[in-house]
Amino acid sequence: MAPRSFWKGYLKLSLVTCPVSMMPATSEGEKLRFHTLNARTGNRVVSQYVDAGTGKPVAEDDEVKGYPKGEDEYVLLEDDEIDSVALESTRTIDIDMFVPADSIGWLWYDKPHYLVPDDPIGEEAFGVIRDAMGSTGTVGISRLVLYRRERAVMLEPRDKGIVLWTLRYGDEVRPEADYFSQIGEEPVDAGLMKLVTRLIDERSMKWDPAMVADPVQDKLLDIISAKTRGRKRAAKAQPDKPAASGNVVNIMDALKKSIASESKAKRR
Repeated sequence: MAPRSFWKGYLKLSLVTCPVSMMPATSEGEKLRFHTLNARTGNRVVSQYVDAGTGKPVAEDDEVKGYPKGEDEYVLLEDDEIDSVALESTRTIDIDMFVPADSIGWLWYDKPHYLVPDDPIGEEAFGVIRDAMGSTGTVGISRLVLYRRERAVMLEPRDKGIVLWTLRYGDEVRPEADYFSQIGEEPVDAGLMKLVTRLIDERSMKWDPAMVADPVQDKLLDIISAKTRGRKRAAKAQPDKPAASGNVVNIMDALKKSIASESKAKRR
């Protein structure tokens, strides 16, 4: 069963408007979550804000936002001052502009959401906007208040619906040149390139969501199940020993051995 929408509003392009609903495209509901307990009493531990100077808990009414301007100096902001710069409407996705679909690098993508028409009457307007983006190879850019913050969002047509991605802020994405510019530009050895390409061919297969299963969670569930039934905890797995740092590895030999082992595995 599809999850219920967590946001309802309107999709707008100039004078074209249609009611839409949205739900997250991903879920963390199946992840294991732990509570912090007091080991002596077995009671839950409650977190609270504590004054760094006095060490006493701070009442909720006394909590304010502060921007640091120096050591132990802050500019205090009231809630209404912060709210005054927010979007006027938190319920309308007004598409401001369109950009080529391949012009936004994946590093900017944050969280995906499914956007669908919220009633049969609005399906035509929704479909026109969706198909027009698809035929022109563009995605829409807008702004929206989600998760208590104003965010830039990208609307990407997909199948019969639209995927709405929240985008990371400009100061959250670090310039790749800061990290990659120091890497040497010497051409790669053609022989090594041929062997690695062959190794890639040997390991190429169709995408399957099972490829990104979480083995750690599965093992934790096994431990929880065993403890629930009163069995002893499984022995801790021993990490693989790293290769001795003094050994010089011949890349060509290593690749040849890798290809040979891949071929044997396929024959079996």
